[in-house]
Amino acid sequence: MSYGADLLDVHRLAGVYVGRILKGEKPADLPVLQPSKFNLVINQKTAKALGLTVPDKLLALAHEVIE
Repeated sequence: MSYGADLLDVHRLAGVYVGRILKGEKPADLPVLQPSKFNLVINQKTAKALGLTVPDKLLALAHEVIE
């Protein structure tokens, strides 16, 4: 199971920084941007191999379930 920042959102934020720098803003003056989207990924195959049962409610909340 993994819970982390959505990589597409992280790349979008990096693009925002690059755009602002290319328009002439100083990098030191830019605010720190944090991702606002997070994904929950559950690897069902590994859970079964470890003898774990993942509750159905948790599987329903996951953004991606790897069988």
